[in-house]
Amino acid sequence: MTPPRELLPYLRERRGAPSASAGKRGWLRMEFELDGVGRSILRKLERRTPIIVQQELYFDEAMPTMPCVYLLSSGGPNVDGDRYEHHISVRRGAFAHLSTGAATKLAEMTSDYSSLTQTFELEADSYLEYLPEPTIPCRHARYVSHARIVIDRTATLFLAEIYLSGRRHKRGGERFAFDILSLATAAERPDGEQLFAERMVIEPSRHAPDTLGAMGRWEVLGNCFVLAPEQITEQIYTQIRPTAAQDLAVGVTRLPSHCGLVIKALGNDTATIKRTIRSLCSTVRQVVKGCPLPDEFPWR
Repeated sequence: MTPPRELLPYLRERRGAPSASAGKRGWLRMEFELDGVGRSILRKLERRTPIIVQQELYFDEAMPTMPCVYLLSSGGPNVDGDRYEHHISVRRGAFAHLSTGAATKLAEMTSDYSSLTQTFELEADSYLEYLPEPTIPCRHARYVSHARIVIDRTATLFLAEIYLSGRRHKRGGERFAFDILSLATAAERPDGEQLFAERMVIEPSRHAPDTLGAMGRWEVLGNCFVLAPEQITEQIYTQIRPTAAQDLAVGVTRLPSHCGLVIKALGNDTATIKRTIRSLCSTVRQVVKGCPLPDEFPWR
């Protein structure tokens, strides 16, 4: 991925292994499709270390034919020079739930940056839930994420991200002590029709995030996209209640091109944001699949 212009000041090659070298460039190719009896399966899987993919599990009692897959890493926290790529395809009529095994830690960086490029490809009548654990930037972390979505008009995607302002219990505090987070999401139809593009660049040394109109007094950001057929989108929209409480703020708006919704959730407690996002995902699944999302495991 060509680095965006805000990352150019950090393009100093590190002294250790070169950027994107063996062990620093992980890639993943996953493809879900229906088998002969209507169960969705992980048909194809290719990966490169340090990315690890747990075998698909069918523990969701509400949807026993849905594969639940966890993405893991053997490389510890993301460090400067790491380059990761995901390509996730859901074929016609298939469905899946994806998450990560633990939070993504962005280590302190001195000479370069870490990046994640994701492509989500959803064919007709497919359904995908992607709820990764939070991303935690340490002091002087530099991170760029770009998600590209190619989605059929009849498919549904729930995509959620959670970002903390820093390590919560680090001595001295690390609230907005990272160097830069560059976060982009764009969607299109299979024929190339552009649907929307969102880009957030958070650079605390230039623009303080803890100001009115940005993060304010909040420390945790939940960023959710719901892409679905227009009729389904409107049903979901009527069931989401904007919130302005002491411990939580939630806002929702329609995306351009009548393609879905974007939802922002702000809080000071990670568990509260995670519960809120799971509740939103449950609403989407209830409308699309007719059943709720089950409760999270206690150890999660």
